[in-house]
Amino acid sequence: MTDTPNIDDAQFQDFDPQRLFGAERSTHAPRILMLYGSLRERSFSRLLAEEAGRVLTRLGAEVRFYDPKDLPLPDGADASHPKVAELRELAQWAEGMVWSSPERHGNMTAVMKAQIDWIPLSLGGVRPTQGKTLALMQVCGGSQSFNTVNQMRTLGRWMRMLTIPNQSSVAKAFNEFDAAGRMLPSPYYNRMVDVMEELVKFTWLTRDLNDYLLDRYSERVESAEELSKRVNQKSL
Repeated sequence: MTDTPNIDDAQFQDFDPQRLFGAERSTHAPRILMLYGSLRERSFSRLLAEEAGRVLTRLGAEVRFYDPKDLPLPDGADASHPKVAELRELAQWAEGMVWSSPERHGNMTAVMKAQIDWIPLSLGGVRPTQGKTLALMQVCGGSQSFNTVNQMRTLGRWMRMLTIPNQSSVAKAFNEFDAAGRMLPSPYYNRMVDVMEELVKFTWLTRDLNDYLLDRYSERVESAEELSKRVNQKSL
């Protein structure tokens, strides 16, 4: 046995590939929630999300959108506010998400950040984002930038989401959509399709494995210690 004296052997688990490859697979359509970061009437982040939603639907996903209009600022209302409750219910429903934000002052918009901040890490004993897949997209008013998707990638990791490797950044977005709001053929469109394909694949691959993928040694040790304390307290 490898010399690991600080390991709690009672809580350490050897890697079990059967837990990965022997899992029973769901057959329902992957459930994807779309969030976008602008309230403008002609919002390019929303138009990009809508175009991505069409691709996801064609790929067999069930897609729902959240409209951030009237969502209060974080901490500016009770969590029972209808728009907050709606967002949290959708976050629990989803198996994956797409975040699409404009870049403003080199970062995501306040509209985008407010939605993410209203989604808690834990909700009624359920972690509404942990282990779920995430795809990131941004639209730029000028030359191509990756500031926003990189910032959202940090947030996705903080929310314990499986943020897929690929991402989309659309430069000069005002040139990439027609009058009806449909995205024009371009390398930017092709990259968006790439990202949606990857999201669906990762969602199918991981959604039934969360119990194993997210089972952590540190949390097993902590749970065992808390159980031992409760037992000892009862015996006093």
